[in-house]
Amino acid sequence: MSLQLPSKPRKTYETIISVVIALVILASFVSLRITWSDLPQVPAQVWHYLKLMFENPDWSRLPRALMEMWRSISMAWIGMIGTVILSIPLGMLAARGVGPAWLRALLRGLFAVIRAFPEAVVAIILLTVTGLTPFTGALALAICGIGQQSKWAYETIESLPPGPAEAVRAAGGTTAETVRWALWPQAAPALISFALYRFEINIRTSAVLGMVGAGGIGDMLSNYTNYRQWDVVGMTLIVIIVATMIVDAISGAIRRRIMRGATVRATVAEPGSDAEREDRRRDVLIAAEGTGGR
Repeated sequence: MSLQLPSKPRKTYETIISVVIALVILASFVSLRITWSDLPQVPAQVWHYLKLMFENPDWSRLPRALMEMWRSISMAWIGMIGTVILSIPLGMLAARGVGPAWLRALLRGLFAVIRAFPEAVVAIILLTVTGLTPFTGALALAICGIGQQSKWAYETIESLPPGPAEAVRAAGGTTAETVRWALWPQAAPALISFALYRFEINIRTSAVLGMVGAGGIGDMLSNYTNYRQWDVVGMTLIVIIVATMIVDAISGAIRRRIMRGATVRATVAEPGSDAEREDRRRDVLIAAEGTGGR
């Protein structure tokens, strides 16, 4: 009796996907019109400009750079507050089990549309209305942040344990009461952490918005770059790097404290429930032993 070997699995689908990906990559290189002969010169050019910027930075304009950096931080902070005020309630309404299906679909579609627009594009559109002011950058950051922050909000709500919400509904609670007493206490640490993370993102993005005329440190960086004053550009970049690292460190420490605090509270509550279950288990064993003894 001859053994029949299994047929070799076909990889037609994987082959087609690989060919399509390869064609897309090839088309990307062709459309960019890269001059490959210039690539060996890039490292030397980069090193040349790094020396111009950081070999002898011009610290005489440091006070102005610090003031512009503060404007960028203020822009980022105001944008984050606007994002949080709008995104948390909208994100909760978009969560499954909170808002009706038609409203969830409408809000999630709106969030997807907002995420499709970069902050710089929104700032350019707003410039025609609000003018060349830092408020334009703050407004652009607030609007663009809604798309991502709301997505984080409804995904956080949907990932929560269903027990507390079901208990509130079983007791006759309304949707608003369920959100207030069941969903919000569980989701608040994560949502606050996401808000601080959004602030870190806004710090970096505010420098880019300044280059399109929204003010702040990016505006100063763009102006001195256009005039080829590389020593001032280097000093400005140092200010941006140091300020961003300081803000990231402070924000990261606060976020870790918030999340660790939530974990500690949950851990503290856990031994009590375990102890109660252990007591009940011991009582059952003692009762069973007493019954067996009789």
